[in-house]
Amino acid sequence: MRSLLDIWNHVQRHLFPVLEEEVGPLTEKDRHFVEVMSLVPLGQVLEPYRWSGVGCPPKERAWIVHAFIAKAVYQFPTTRALLDALAARPVLRRLCGWESASEIPHESTFSRAFADFSRGGLTQKIHQAMTQTHLGQKLVGHVSRDATAIEGHEKPAVKPAPVPAAPKKRGRPAKGEVRPTPPPKRLEQQPTRTLAENLTDLPQVCDVGCKRNSKGHQETWIGYKLHLDTIDGDIPVSAILTSASVHDSQVAIPLAQMTAQRVRSLYDLMDSAYDAPQIHEFSRGLGHVPIIDPNPRRGEKIPLAPAEKARFNERTAAERVNSQLKDNYGARFVRVRGAAKVMTHLMFGVIALTATQLYQLVL
Repeated sequence: MRSLLDIWNHVQRHLFPVLEEEVGPLTEKDRHFVEVMSLVPLGQVLEPYRWSGVGCPPKERAWIVHAFIAKAVYQFPTTRALLDALAARPVLRRLCGWESASEIPHESTFSRAFADFSRGGLTQKIHQAMTQTHLGQKLVGHVSRDATAIEGHEKPAVKPAPVPAAPKKRGRPAKGEVRPTPPPKRLEQQPTRTLAENLTDLPQVCDVGCKRNSKGHQETWIGYKLHLDTIDGDIPVSAILTSASVHDSQVAIPLAQMTAQRVRSLYDLMDSAYDAPQIHEFSRGLGHVPIIDPNPRRGEKIPLAPAEKARFNERTAAERVNSQLKDNYGARFVRVRGAAKVMTHLMFGVIALTATQLYQLVL
């Protein structure tokens, strides 16, 4: 396996001169796109999308993946804007794989390919391969866990009417009387279930979310919530999309399970929304040290110890990654509908950001 430094040197010393001779001068954004693509593994993950020899051969899916990553890197708000740029910019078009504007597939082809990628979870597989290839053998210091609001481009799902609860008998139970116990909550069930079972259990419909901002004011939005695990170096290693109304704590254990399959880490850093005994216990069970900002919901807030507080400051990596995704990699321009397509759109940005931050390790 080639190291990041070897890949970086090859791109800078060999690939860029060849590309500029072939396609013309490269802008800084063009160079950024090439650097990102040099770390994107498409070999095996694209195998299910290759032509099987039956029917009309589809357009080259690898080039369409290149184009969607370019959409995130160049911050094109829509697929139509991406296609217009491919037609007007010969350098970008050739970097993606098409020699002439007439070879660019129709917008409907891009739409069908995007739907195929969403059904198969292609972007999640690409991101997993990137993290395991370049980070799987490294020991990570801190995993910073956080979630960010994603505004959708669709109507919120109608919530079913709540089922009226059976009236509870007051007072102590009579001798020999057995009263039904309430079903276990999601957070209580998650530690004993697999990652796949926990992911299936999480709601993913578009609905209304509410949170308190840094100034203490309530904010609401319609859409989804993207939950991320970020390691030192501002590198996102795991991502899960849920409904906007899902509380952050409901996704902590699935994120921890996903991250544990990709990297080895020491500390789990989380804000007060994750302060629950099940999360503390699960983190310790993985051999990690949980550092979670105490939540004063049950009384007086007990501050973190000085050493823990110093490590907790590293959690700002999660906030920087959330900001980067929204400001520079298209997370503000969600124009697709449905959780699977929204996740695919967001993951193209996560892939681009991950590749960018991986290279920062060798600079």
